[in-house]
Amino acid sequence: MIKNNKKRLGDLLVQSGKITIRQLQDALVRQRTLGKKLGELLIDENLVTEEDIINTIETQTGIKRIELDSIVIDKAAIKSLPQSICLKNDLIPIGFKDNRIQIVMSDPLNIFAIDDVAISTGFEVETFIAVKDEIRKAVYKYYSDEQVLKAAQELSKEREEEISESISSRDADFDDIRNAPVVKMVDYLIKNAVEARASDIHIEPFEKIIRIRYRIDGELQEVSKLSSDSLASLVTRIKILANLNIAEKRLPQDGRILIKQEKGDVDLRVSILPTVFGEKVVIRILSRDNYSIGMDMLGMNEYERNQFNNIIKSPHGIILVTGPTGSGKSTTLYSVLNELNTVDKNIVTVEDPVEYTLKGINQVNVNAKAGLTFASGLRSILRQDPDIVMIGEIRDVETAEIAIRAAITGHLVLSTLHTNDAPSTIMRLVDMGIQSYLVATSLSGVIAQRLVRKICPKCKEAHMATDYEKRLLGVPKDQQQVIYNGRGCVHCNNTGYSGRRGVYEIMEVTREHRNAMINFNDSQLLKDISIKNGMKTLGQSCGELVKRGETTIEELVKIAYIHE
Repeated sequence: MIKNNKKRLGDLLVQSGKITIRQLQDALVRQRTLGKKLGELLIDENLVTEEDIINTIETQTGIKRIELDSIVIDKAAIKSLPQSICLKNDLIPIGFKDNRIQIVMSDPLNIFAIDDVAISTGFEVETFIAVKDEIRKAVYKYYSDEQVLKAAQELSKEREEEISESISSRDADFDDIRNAPVVKMVDYLIKNAVEARASDIHIEPFEKIIRIRYRIDGELQEVSKLSSDSLASLVTRIKILANLNIAEKRLPQDGRILIKQEKGDVDLRVSILPTVFGEKVVIRILSRDNYSIGMDMLGMNEYERNQFNNIIKSPHGIILVTGPTGSGKSTTLYSVLNELNTVDKNIVTVEDPVEYTLKGINQVNVNAKAGLTFASGLRSILRQDPDIVMIGEIRDVETAEIAIRAAITGHLVLSTLHTNDAPSTIMRLVDMGIQSYLVATSLSGVIAQRLVRKICPKCKEAHMATDYEKRLLGVPKDQQQVIYNGRGCVHCNNTGYSGRRGVYEIMEVTREHRNAMINFNDSQLLKDISIKNGMKTLGQSCGELVKRGETTIEELVKIAYIHE
C-alpha cells in the first residue's frame, strides 16, 4: 500500500467484529484521557490481541504481513532512515521497490509516521505490517550492526595513542570519553552479542587483523574484522570497564563487568590472555534477569524427569552432574537447588564464580588469592549447619573426600565432575584416590549431560535416512526412517540450527550398583547394570531426538562419540 491510507483502526475492528461500536466509543474516551494509542489501549484492556489487530488490518486493507526473521533486509534501506524514527514509530525499512521505500510497521495506518519516513528519506512509502516486538528486535539488530561498522571505521582513523590517552586520563571530559569511537565500539559489540543470544565474545589479535567472533548455540561465528591498530585501545577500554590493570600486558587477567540494558542486567566475565600478537579477550555473557531455572526448563521427557526426581528425593548422599565445559551442568544444578529450596532447608553453595544469585540460598564465591578454595569453603560450610550443600566442581581429592564425608554424615551434596558418561564417574573418583567402598556408600546418582543444537524451525526439511544413518539410530535396514536437518536461512544465520536443548544419561545408584562398586574395576559392568535397570545412554537419548526431528545425525555423532 502507498502512504496516506486514511482507514482508521477502530472502524476496521468494528467491521471485522472484533469489538462493538460501544467498546470503541468507550475506548476512544479513555484514549483521550490516557494519551495512549488506540491499539495499545485495546490490547491492555484485553479487548483484542495484537494478532487480532494484524489479521484485521491485513484482511481489511490488503497490507501484507511480513515475517522479519525470514527475509534479508537491505542495508541501504537501513542507512536511509535514522534509528530514532524507527524506535519512535515502531517501524523498520526493509528495501526499495519502484522508487518507493518499503517499511514494516506495527501500525501501518499511522499516517504521521508514514509522513516522517517520506520526509526523512525523500521516497514514497510502501507499508507492511509485523508484530511490534519483532520490529524492535530487528531495529536493534540491524542498526547496532551498522553502528559497530561505523565505530570500527572511526576507530581505525584515530591513532591508538590518542584514544588510549583520552579514555584512561582521569581529567578527560566525560562527554569526550563517552563519545570516543572505542567506547561506542565496545558498547555496540556487547549489545549485539546480547541481542544475538551469544554466550561468549572472542576478540582475537592476529598479525594484521583483529577477529571478533560470537559463540551462539555452542558454535563460534565470525561477526567482524578490525585493523590490528585498534587492539590496544579496544583492550584498554575493556580493562577499564572490568577494573583491571591497564598497564599490565604480560600476564593473564580476569575481571567482571555489570551493565544494565533494556532487557535487564547483564553480567560479563572478562578473561584476558597475552598472545604472540597481543592480548586476546574472551567475555562470558550471563544475562542475570532473563535467566530461567527450574525443572521444566531442562527439557527432560517424562521418563527422564521421573528418574531425576527419584534421585533428588534422596535425603543425603552425593548427586553428581557430569559433562564437558559448556554442557549446561550449572543450569541443571541451579534447577535442582530451585526445586529443593524450601523454608525448612538450609542450603549453602561454594562456586567459582557464582554465576546467578538465587533467592533464599547462601552462595559463596571461591577466592583462591585469599585462601578460599572449594576445600576450605566446604569445611566452613559444614560448620554452618547445612541441609544441602552445592560445590561448583570437584577438582581434587581433598574436595572429594570432604564432600563424601559430608554425604555420609547426613548431608545432601550436589556437585559437578568432568567425565564422558555416567558410569565412568565412579572410575574418575577412584582414580582421584577415593576408596571404592566410600563411593558406594555415598553416591546417590549421576546425571551425564550434553547440549545439542535444535534444528531451525524456519528452514527444517525432511529426508530419508541412509543405511549408515539407520545404523547410528539402531533402525533396521529394511525399515524406512524420516530424519530432518536445517537448510539454513536468515533466521538461523544460515547454520540450520536455532537454540539448544539438553540430552541426559541418568544413573540411579541401586544396591546392585553398590555391590559392584565395592570390588570396582570396570565401568562397563556399571553401565550394563544401569541399562538393565532402564538407563538410556546419551546416544540413545539423542537418537530419539533425531527420530522426532528435534536435532540432526551430526549432533548425535558429536555427543555420542559414534564412529563409522
